Amino acid sequence: KLNVKEDAVEKNKSQIDKSSKKYNFTKIAAIESRGFVFASAVSYILKKPFIMLRKKNKLPADVHSIDFEFDGTATIEVHKDSLNENDSVLIIDDLIATGGTAEAAAKLVETSKAKVAAFVFVINLFDLGGSDNLIKDNYKVENLIEFPGH
Repeated sequence: KLNVKEDAVEKNKSQIDKSSKKYNFTKIAAIESRGFVFASAVSYILKKPFIMLRKKNKLPADVHSIDFEFDGTATIEVHKDSLNENDSVLIIDDLIATGGTAEAAAKLVETSKAKVAAFVFVINLFDLGGSDNLIKDNYKVENLIEFPGH
């Protein structure tokens, strides 16, 4: 029998899997690092390549980089050869607050000439406006759980 933590992860993984089937995509990307937990499982289940969007200087090969505001300035990167113009990417993360990291992830995918198919977030801190901002920018967004951020 699963314990509470295992059961919660399994339920979220199943919900992400169900939500992701609404979209046409070739690859799954996740934002470091908690997003890796969910995205890697869904990637495995759906047999789609898994792309890591990582903090600066964590990837060994040539990268595209995007700077964004996150408690100061932060940078996320992706290998240059991970995505191309034929790719449509589902971006998965554990949480969205103001949306700065998610917007940077979208820019990173688009810098690689790929398209963002949609975002899936386990938790949306709805009163901080991140999901709404992505939707206003014409991105498709799925949120599994809604919580206030304040």
